[in-house]
Amino acid sequence: MTLRLSALGPFLAVAFINAMVDLGHKIIVQNTIFKIYDDAAQVGLTAVVNALILLPFILLFTPAGYLSDRFAKPGIMRWSAFSAVIVTLLITLSYYQGWFISAFALTFVLAAQSAIYSPAKYGYIRELAGKTEIAPANGFLQATTIVAILSGIFVFTILFESLLSDQVYQNEADIIRLIAPLGWCLVGLSLLELLLAWRLPVLLPSQKEHRFNWAAYTQGKQLKTNVKLVTTKPIIWFSILGLSLFWALSQTMLAVFPAFAKIVLNEDNTIIIQGLLACSGLGIISGSLLAGKLCRQQIHFPVILVGAIGLISMLFVIPYLSAVIPFALTIIGFGFFGGLFIIPLNALIQMHADITQLGSVLAANNWVQNLAMISFLILTYLVAKADTPSALFLQNLPYLAVLLIIPILIKLKRKFV
Repeated sequence: MTLRLSALGPFLAVAFINAMVDLGHKIIVQNTIFKIYDDAAQVGLTAVVNALILLPFILLFTPAGYLSDRFAKPGIMRWSAFSAVIVTLLITLSYYQGWFISAFALTFVLAAQSAIYSPAKYGYIRELAGKTEIAPANGFLQATTIVAILSGIFVFTILFESLLSDQVYQNEADIIRLIAPLGWCLVGLSLLELLLAWRLPVLLPSQKEHRFNWAAYTQGKQLKTNVKLVTTKPIIWFSILGLSLFWALSQTMLAVFPAFAKIVLNEDNTIIIQGLLACSGLGIISGSLLAGKLCRQQIHFPVILVGAIGLISMLFVIPYLSAVIPFALTIIGFGFFGGLFIIPLNALIQMHADITQLGSVLAANNWVQNLAMISFLILTYLVAKADTPSALFLQNLPYLAVLLIIPILIKLKRKFV
């Protein structure tokens, strides 16, 4: 137990830095788009950036689950951290050269290492906490990740604006050359992540009997097998669908809200816009910690239900606001109820999964979530392509959410009876 407790600090630090590096580069790219484009064009390009981050989780779903089950999870996290160092060096080179398309594309590569890292991360928290403490442990991990996201948003956005202050720029290439020193921040954080990853102890040995079936993978058979792991257990499957809907709604908000707020608030300072989006993180932290406390010994369906009702209520309110403070409070509310919603669902998945198949189950969870998010982003892109105003899109989003969440809640309720 002492070994496990001593590993918790470095593990949470690795999770913190990994999230901050991913977010840092994404924020730089998104802020560049925000400065150059408006409304529909901005929404469309932001949706593409978010899709590039999610696509590796879909394509690498099967290998990521296999690697997490086959090898010791700290080893996976170490190699992921090493690859992040290489990718951030390439990103920094792209910044200095003004290669915006290259920096844009490297978003996909940086996300690929996170796709490999993610099942190992969630599997390792199960090894550290065990079944009895998994809900509060998930709360701490979720809170750590959100603090990293908040830190990344504020640090990189403030530095981004300060480097552009009093500077003249005409296009994307001009902007990324001006903010190029931020690349070294990404490299430094990746090196620190690598150092901390080497401090993680191996709690469970590698499973040498596991073999990866390349033929089945290329033919899609392995994908079907892994998805079947979660669809055969309804409590796991509908928990995954609930999580998928929440994160799909969140991704849509990330893509659409900046363009909407830019118009409504008449604001082009990325610190204000990203700060408003960061408010959801504050809400998720508080909601996650409360959910972890309420569900410490047993998962309670009313916690999930209150979270679902609350987050959709916030979606109904947002499109009709027009000032910074009401936006901030409502977005905090969205995050808070989201935290109440997702923490019990994550715990249900981990509690009902076979420990020897947990990596594949969590990879399947990631795959379905990211498929849902990609689907919503494609919808967002198509709506933006049609020059639909961002306000109209946000007004209709909660109705879609209601239609999708009701059957999920009904199915989950039956499993609690």
